[in-house]
Amino acid sequence: MTRPVRTPRLWPYQLALLLALIALWHLLTAAEILPSFFFGKPAAVFAKVYDWFARGGIYKHLAVTLVETLLSFAVGSALGLAMGLWLALSPFAAALLDPYIKAVNAMPRVILAPIFALWFGLGIWSKVALGVTLVFFIVFFNVYQGVKDVSPTVLANARILGASRAQLLRYVFLPSATSWVFSSLHSAVGMAFVGAVVGEYLGSAQGVGYLIQQAEGALDMNTVLAGIVVLTLCALALDHVVTRAEKRLLAWRPSVNANKLQ
Repeated sequence: MTRPVRTPRLWPYQLALLLALIALWHLLTAAEILPSFFFGKPAAVFAKVYDWFARGGIYKHLAVTLVETLLSFAVGSALGLAMGLWLALSPFAAALLDPYIKAVNAMPRVILAPIFALWFGLGIWSKVALGVTLVFFIVFFNVYQGVKDVSPTVLANARILGASRAQLLRYVFLPSATSWVFSSLHSAVGMAFVGAVVGEYLGSAQGVGYLIQQAEGALDMNTVLAGIVVLTLCALALDHVVTRAEKRLLAWRPSVNANKLQ
């Protein structure tokens, strides 16, 4: 008899591991095995995070960083999806643009941050532009590969049944690429944050990256780590949103454990 395999709850173990790592960090810095000047102190770091939110000083900076991140994520993902579909379905255009795409992808795109600052100024758009360059290629290559991996048998059967090009795109190519798209979006969330924070770090008057840059200038490691903690929590929250959307939109996929015997 086939029954779905029950997976154990992992979050208590994950929480215990996190607390153990924080306790180890506290012990090593308290004993000065790890110098607190370079590694900070967990109590001071979390106190700084609490103070930021309690006093409300972090909200305007966090709002700026989140707006930059969401815009980078949305624009980069949309462009990557559109370009991936177009080039996957247009072999001539893909062959024509292939060396240029590879050249731009090979470029260390962080060096574009000063150029974008000159073009768009020190506002949010220079950070969005940098984030888009980081997100775009992650989504683009996954969509391109997802469309290319469409089963020839499925494609041939759809054409035999008289499916139009629009129907092939909607019912064959897009479903095939969907799994690849969501796989790329998990990485794209992190890259969107990288673009926003690096842009703020190099030139800005607001944002969490700006707070981190100011703290580094003052050699305040606790504040630097507090900023990293805030950014990490936000990135995890956005990744959770992507995961929930993935489960809802890909509910048609069979569960991995559905066919296992207990």
